[in-house]
Amino acid sequence: QAQLVESGGGLVQAGGSLRLSCAASGRTFGSYAMGWFRQAPGKEREFVSAIRWSGSSTEYADSVKGRFTISRDNAKNTVYLQMNSLKVEDTAVYYCVAKRDLVALRRNDYEYWGQGTQVTVSS
Repeated sequence: QAQLVESGGGLVQAGGSLRLSCAASGRTFGSYAMGWFRQAPGKEREFVSAIRWSGSSTEYADSVKGRFTISRDNAKNTVYLQMNSLKVEDTAVYYCVAKRDLVALRRNDYEYWGQGTQVTVSS
């Protein structure tokens, strides 16, 4: 059974950095788009970033452009989210996602979800 497992979350001060990792197992995700959503307390789950299987296409939410960078290593079935210049409003549970083929912005387009990792940014 396909599984996505996130790691790398934690507590960081505003202005700091974290790198999230998502290890995929149970199948080959080489032809899949992978990405990240996040959900803050009391808010809807929202798109953060996604990357096509080849790495040739990426998407970012406006709120993270210029601060977050998504990348992937297909040999390791792993996707990364480098988060720099973190803000208090980035505090959320971050979920790794995967879908066939092209990247998408809607949560319902993604068929695989991880359990999430907490990111807390303090002021």
